[in-house]
Amino acid sequence: MNPQELFCPIWKCPARGQVGKGNIHLQSQKEQRCRCSVCHHTFSVTKGTLFYRLRTDPKTVMLVVALLAYGCPVAAIVQAFEFDERTVRDWWQRAGKHGQDVHEHLVEAQPRDLQQVQADEIRVKTQKGVFWMAMAMMVSTRLWLGGGVSAKRDLNLIEALANKIRQIARCRPLLLAVDGLASYVTAFQKAFRSPMPRPVGTGGRPHLVAWPDIAIVQVVKQNVAERLHIERRVVQGEANLITRLIESTQGHGGINTAFIERLNATFRQRLSALVRRTRTLARRPDTLTAGMYVVGCI
Repeated sequence: MNPQELFCPIWKCPARGQVGKGNIHLQSQKEQRCRCSVCHHTFSVTKGTLFYRLRTDPKTVMLVVALLAYGCPVAAIVQAFEFDERTVRDWWQRAGKHGQDVHEHLVEAQPRDLQQVQADEIRVKTQKGVFWMAMAMMVSTRLWLGGGVSAKRDLNLIEALANKIRQIARCRPLLLAVDGLASYVTAFQKAFRSPMPRPVGTGGRPHLVAWPDIAIVQVVKQNVAERLHIERRVVQGEANLITRLIESTQGHGGINTAFIERLNATFRQRLSALVRRTRTLARRPDTLTAGMYVVGCI
């Protein structure tokens, strides 16, 4: 453990968040505590991590989390490691919360030129009924942009996902590819707007102006006479813009949602609760949210 690689986590400390300033000194090697010479407070080296106030070896905790993230059921881990089921689920929740914080810091806090985004939903069976997990990804870099979990596949779920994409996206030409759910069009057209300042001396709310060069396409799949019929719709945007964004992000091909569907398959493979026919159903939506952020960050 090198104290120079740590920083003071105390909120009132003037040196909080500053690494390599020489103000962190080792207080106790056995208790894994350090002291800040600026605010004179002591703190644990695991503060701010999922290992904070855990007595189990961090290597063991990470091994359990890695097994869960690769589809191992909780019951198998309980049998193999002889841990209590509540302990394993607590570690899973800790890992999910930490993964969410990392995702918000590294992805959501940095605007990007997304160019093309694909979004889709996953239907999940739980012990309390059916839930929906909506997610989005950046096609050119395969970056997972986040998602949400809801008991209903409604406009609120899609609007929450659209606002996440809007927070990350720069005001650049953008292609949004989704399935045939009508809520996507409403949510995207509402999210991708910016307020226009009013003239000085006039009151009231500013007008919301839609972003230029926003294209929305849909891939509608239907079973007609025992055959799969695929219809590709251009809801908004010019054909030249759509073609240019597809060529710059995919290299070739046409309108599709194949990239987010492959990501959905990865999530179903990694999380045992998402398997279509499984006996390890999730009990609470918090478990799905934690698993979504752990696998998404991985």
